[in-house]
Amino acid sequence: MNTQSIRDRLNSETAPCTLRLSDGSRVRIEHPDFAAVTPGLIVVIGKDYSITKIDPLHVVAIEEAGPKKSKSNGRRER
Repeated sequence: MNTQSIRDRLNSETAPCTLRLSDGSRVRIEHPDFAAVTPGLIVVIGKDYSITKIDPLHVVAIEEAGPKKSKSNGRRER
């Protein structure tokens, strides 16, 4: 995927998104401040301060993150 389109998405919204990679894995970007995009490398910092380095050629899609699921209390709704 073109790094400019990734950069455009990160600059246009602050909502979380996920990068889908060619091997089927996904890397979530919680906020654009936690990602750096250069022509040959994408660096993503995770919630646990882990660092993921990605070759932009392996990014096949940017998925919009849906709302987080609320934790269930184990009871069914009536």
